[in-house]
Amino acid sequence: MTLTRRMWRGLSCCLTVPRGRLIPTGISLGIQRLLSSVSQGPRICIVGSGPAGFYTAQHILKHDAQAQVDIYEKLPVPFGLVRFGVAPDHPEVKSYGAEEKRELGIPGEELPGVYSARDFVGWYNGLPVNRHLNPDLSSDTAVILGQGNVALDIARILLSPIELLKKTDITQSAVDTLSRSHIRRVWMVGRRSPLQVAFTIKELREMIHLPGTRPNLDPSDYQGLEKITHSLPRPRKRLTELLVKSALEKPGEKVATQWGQAEKEWGLRFLRSPLAVLPCDNSRRAAGIRLSVTQLKGTGEDAVAVPTGQVEDISCGLILSSIGYRSVPISSAVPFLPKQGVIPNSMGRVQGTQGMYCSGWVKRGPTGVITTTMSDSFETAQAILEDVRSGALNPLEPKTGAVAIQDLLLLRGIKPVSFSDWEKIDKVEIARGLKVGKPREKILDTEEMLQLVLR
Repeated sequence: MTLTRRMWRGLSCCLTVPRGRLIPTGISLGIQRLLSSVSQGPRICIVGSGPAGFYTAQHILKHDAQAQVDIYEKLPVPFGLVRFGVAPDHPEVKSYGAEEKRELGIPGEELPGVYSARDFVGWYNGLPVNRHLNPDLSSDTAVILGQGNVALDIARILLSPIELLKKTDITQSAVDTLSRSHIRRVWMVGRRSPLQVAFTIKELREMIHLPGTRPNLDPSDYQGLEKITHSLPRPRKRLTELLVKSALEKPGEKVATQWGQAEKEWGLRFLRSPLAVLPCDNSRRAAGIRLSVTQLKGTGEDAVAVPTGQVEDISCGLILSSIGYRSVPISSAVPFLPKQGVIPNSMGRVQGTQGMYCSGWVKRGPTGVITTTMSDSFETAQAILEDVRSGALNPLEPKTGAVAIQDLLLLRGIKPVSFSDWEKIDKVEIARGLKVGKPREKILDTEEMLQLVLR
């Protein structure tokens, strides 16, 4: 995302240090118009400095030269999932973000060796809260529960040649751990069929051609699918055709040679749902997972997986849950639908709360990639601009906006980190990265970040 110099003049950031949490944040994004005086332009407060927040700010500032936007963030660094998102080797596309992980709800998920995708991704991307995760990669097999882009990203990180990862902004501690990894096989498990996988063709194609690996696709899972691809929507059609081709057609000589020499492999297991994590003999860590064999009732995206009564066990020492995320309530004053994990809204306007808006996953649910968030945020920003122009947001009395927030921080003894402070952190991270041939080396400790700011 790009903000012009003129836009930046209307934008200020307050990155609140962890010692004193100002406002709950993350992808739970609340936007409220605040006016310093009647004569000034609209003052917009955005909670959360991820893509949803910045895209919303970008659209507002581009279309209202008088607007002033203040962005608040709980961490000392901005950009949310753009910084801490899924794939360090995919800096152009991130597809992950929400405040809370979903639990599996099965026996044994608390055992060492079982991790949420959110925590694992946060570990290798340098999210401070996950820096001590220290995953055990000593087994030869990993199972990822889920078949979306996040699952493919994690599988790719686990199997990629370490030389490729060293050129990204993945944390050095993750590089060190992955260089000692014994993982040679990754299974991605889904409850439904190949027609319901949630990853995109770009991610699949990259996985198929990942150096040093080969796909392990059971031909029986794909038999007959070529006969129905013509009736599928174009994105699903192209994705299914690639799966069928990879599983059923004999590869060319060059690809066959590469796959034959590969020491690592990955595969997709369909019609399977987790029942329990199986412990090792001393019950101190995960040694496998028991899966329920399912069958589909219904067709297409509406097909539902139901258990058949059969089970299957897979031996593995690493289990990653990539079954989705959910947003959390930002405040008791903001309406929230806990089951859906969203704020009830219309085009971003929060229902029953004048002057409050939402964007990102808390607006539409945990779906889509960064471009989806961009379009979604522009829609919310447009709703704000329309309400400003129509006078629908004229307050009964002027509000002081960021000035009042600064006074409140002072009273609470909280020293905020400004955007210029973040630039000091940014400069050090880039310099450290250049020394080891990487675009940046992220600082993992928030206290170290704050010390840099105080210099």
